[in-house]
This record gives sequence, C-alpha cells and structure tokens, in this order.
Amino acid sequence: MDAYEFIKEAIILGKLEPGMRLGEETLAKELNLSRTPIREAIKQLEAEGLVIPLKRGVGVRRFTKDDIREIYDLRTLLESYAASQAAIHRTEEDLILLSRANEFYEQAIEDTTPLDMTRIRKIVKVNQTFHEAIVAASKNTHLYFHISKVVVVPIVFRSFYWYNDFQLKQSLEVHKIIFEAIKNKEPERARIAMHEHIFQGRDNVLKHLDNSEISHLLKEEVK
Repeated sequence: MDAYEFIKEAIILGKLEPGMRLGEETLAKELNLSRTPIREAIKQLEAEGLVIPLKRGVGVRRFTKDDIREIYDLRTLLESYAASQAAIHRTEEDLILLSRANEFYEQAIEDTTPLDMTRIRKIVKVNQTFHEAIVAASKNTHLYFHISKVVVVPIVFRSFYWYNDFQLKQSLEVHKIIFEAIKNKEPERARIAMHEHIFQGRDNVLKHLDNSEISHLLKEEVK
C-alpha cells in the first residue's frame, strides 16, 4: 500500500480523526518513506477534499451537518441526471456491467459473515462499481469528474457502517429499480429512484452524526 492509499484508508476508518494534524515527518517514519511521497499523497488528498490547510501544516477535514447536506444535495443532482441519461444512452454492454455489479452487491449484502470492516469495505466497493457503471452508461464524459468531487468516501463508508440488514436490502431493491428503469429506457423513473436512493444515504449519516456511542464503536472496531 502506497502513502496515498495508507493515509486515505486511515482517514476512512477513523484512525486519523477529523481535525487531526498530519505531520509529514511522523507519517514518513511510520511508513518508512521519504517525505516526498508523503507530501504528494497529502496534496492529492487535499484536492479530494479529505485534507484541509491549517495554520501550520494540514489536517483531516471535519464535516458538519451543513457540509453533509450540501454534499448530498450536489450528489443527488449529478447522479440523478447520470441515471436519467443512462436510461437514454445505455448499450447492451452497459446493461451487462450494471447487472453484474448488482449481482455482486447482492452477494455482498447476503453474506452471512458478521458485518465487520472487511465486509463493509467489500459492500462499499461493489456499490461504487454500480454507481460508476451508471455514470459510464450516461455517455457524458464530464459527469465522472464532477461526481468524484462530491462523493466523499469517509461519509459513504460511515453510511454503510450504520446500515442494518433491512437498510442494506432496501438499498439493493432501489438498485434493482434503477437498473430496470435504465434497462427499459425510463429516464424519469431512473432519475427519481436515484434521487431517493442518495437521500436515504444522507438521512442515515445525519441521523448518526452526533451519536458519540457509534463513533466510539467505530474507533474500537478499527483498532
């Protein structure tokens, strides 16, 4: 794992907490690297909005409830549009990719192993595959760039961390509705389904944002 992936995963899992200052020298020693790759990794994370400048150095970004509402408002506009465009422009190859992504998502959700960090990572990954396949099917080359700027991975990860089995299955059912709308070339139905899907994720994050008990459990889980 390179410096970028190491630091990003530590932020996602909460090992590097919001507000924590990121010292290049400390990280370089921990990873047994020079400060140059650490500096480059931090620049990339800053461009992604996960790291912000401090008076001295940089730190892990904090997200307020207003931040989360604004992020999800943008996501629903962009991804709902992507879903509607996918319903118009999708090819048979796109449908195969979307169907396969949904199959993997269902397998990850139906897995009988405990909902630990490894399983959550898998669920997040296959969910991302489905959403990226929709963007690809939209045939709009600019959408991926803009969506990537507002899909904040730590927030998405925590959303899935807080999902229970019913909510995971509910998410899968919405995936299936979105897929059927795209398959049947129903852009408005695809747009509405995606809109509600993303807002369900937003509501789940906002519901737990101030729950210190859940935050404590997350920290304990990743130790």
